[in-house]
Amino acid sequence: MEDRYFTIGMAGHIDHGKTSLTKILTNIDTDRLKEEKERGISIEAGYAPLQTEDGTHISIVDVPGHERFIRQMIAGVAGIDLVVLVVAADEGIMPQTEEHLEILKFLGIKHCIVAISKMDLVDEVMLEIVKDDIQERLKDTIFQNAPYITVDSLSGNGIVGLKKTIFAELKKVQFRDAYGSFRLPIDQVFTVQGQGTVVRGTVYEGIVPKGSQLTLLPKGITVKARHIQVHHQEQQQARAGQRTAINLGGVDKHSVSRGDVLVASDHFLATDTIDVVLQLVENDFSPIKQRAPVKIHVGTSEVMGKIVLFDRNELEQTADEVLCQIRLDEEVVVRRGDRFIMRRPTPVETLGGGWIIRPKGGKYRFGEETIQMLRNQQKGTPQDLVEDILAKHILLDMKHLIQQTSLDEQVFKETVAKGLKEGLLIEVTGGKYCLSKTFARITDELSGRLEMFHAEFPMRFGMSKAELIQSFSKVYPKPFIEYSLNTLIDQNKLKKSEQFVLLASFQPDLPQKWKVRMTQIIAALEKDGLEPKKWVDYFEGTPVPKSDIPDLTVYLLNTQQAYRLMDDTLIHRTSFNQAILKLQQQTDESFGLKEAKDSLNVSRKYLIPFLELLDQLSYTTRLEDKRQWSSKG
Repeated sequence: MEDRYFTIGMAGHIDHGKTSLTKILTNIDTDRLKEEKERGISIEAGYAPLQTEDGTHISIVDVPGHERFIRQMIAGVAGIDLVVLVVAADEGIMPQTEEHLEILKFLGIKHCIVAISKMDLVDEVMLEIVKDDIQERLKDTIFQNAPYITVDSLSGNGIVGLKKTIFAELKKVQFRDAYGSFRLPIDQVFTVQGQGTVVRGTVYEGIVPKGSQLTLLPKGITVKARHIQVHHQEQQQARAGQRTAINLGGVDKHSVSRGDVLVASDHFLATDTIDVVLQLVENDFSPIKQRAPVKIHVGTSEVMGKIVLFDRNELEQTADEVLCQIRLDEEVVVRRGDRFIMRRPTPVETLGGGWIIRPKGGKYRFGEETIQMLRNQQKGTPQDLVEDILAKHILLDMKHLIQQTSLDEQVFKETVAKGLKEGLLIEVTGGKYCLSKTFARITDELSGRLEMFHAEFPMRFGMSKAELIQSFSKVYPKPFIEYSLNTLIDQNKLKKSEQFVLLASFQPDLPQKWKVRMTQIIAALEKDGLEPKKWVDYFEGTPVPKSDIPDLTVYLLNTQQAYRLMDDTLIHRTSFNQAILKLQQQTDESFGLKEAKDSLNVSRKYLIPFLELLDQLSYTTRLEDKRQWSSKG
């Protein structure tokens, strides 16, 4: 089963026990800053791993509750899969609880557990009152069916139940797509002596292997992921849903800021104009005038901008969605569908939030025409819809694409024809379609996977095609993998040898680490001529791992540097060829066991297997007690 990675947020009012609850769950105190210790409140979001036994990897984010630190709360909650809403039993719902609930709604967080903390401080009647109060507040919200757990971090009461509930709820959470293009919004930047610049964040999508070349946006700086850690443990890669720290090469700390984004492809845009769907808070607020300054939180970015309205000159509280534009003072890196929070800079208050329908907006006229255009963008253009569906399902035929997009058949055909002409789509065998960028991605991944395989197993003659297909089948449909492999083979980028696939440029060789030792072993085999030791005995007293013996054996047999004399014994090619030459020179067209023994002067233990090997390789043909040369000379 593939490992699963999730991030959980602890949200709630100041001093309601979020940090204490995180500590008893993870055994880690997330209040790290001196000021946090002195004041007893969380200023920056703290992160800790929650250990599990089923292959699920969980990061807990303890986000600040004090209203002055709402910026850090938004950055911390961005990217979480499940929220634990902490409400103290002795106080109930408080102002920051309300604001956190609004923010969670705007950020599209769908899964929630309500943890009523400090249960030992109140009686059962008070617990029920607090629970009823919370249920009333969550009524008609996405969290109305959230499970409730009563806990106490000091006594430990309810903690086991909370853990079980967390594990149960995470089973309902959609697993993050680790195979999209890598994206990491940065929320912390620091330096480590002797290492240089380190950034932290939660991987939104994709995978980043150690050594990857990345781009730091919006600045466009090329950097390298020199080292990767997940919860202070060195890793070869980090993937979607994981909290990670990356040591960057090629950039100093002063060139990196919170809100910058690390990406691994050119699929991402930096923009200062975003078209959005805005939903306002439920409470009344002072009206927002056209082009009024607002503060936008998206990902880990916090950027000032101006709100541009197209169907009104003033924005008042309404339950309806508002289609509008935000023109930012600085560039951000976002995608369609990303969530944002909008706040008034002064007096500071949350006004609303929503999602981005077009990351790179233009300049539009005031009026219904622009609103209609934005509605179409909200719903998605035919091309957007086709691309979005194929990004999700990878490979679909016309029937299923029309079902998924709800497009008219003629519109669909025109859209696909245009996509094929412009190179955005590829028609795959069987009348199915895929995105060109998805094909480019899988071909890169296939080549990269084979490159890693060759580096790890340099003596093997390629990777099993079935194994390669299976390793990608959880992400891509098998027909699409087959099509991609066949295309790469046709383009002479890959080769196929029997059931194996390899890079066209690859040649098997001894691993660099053990090359000298293995060469010595091969030389010892050659020296022993027709009377070699058991193959495994040549490795005794050498540091060559026993696990490498099968690969070296296959390598020598496939390259015909050696032949299998017996099940546990090899013979070097030089010894084999010399023996054939000697035997041919000293025997007639046919010979018996005695003539062979007189010629080669070896014991029956080695002579019989050697003669059988001659038969097997068609040098000789056995006729009763004689052997006849198939080709003499």
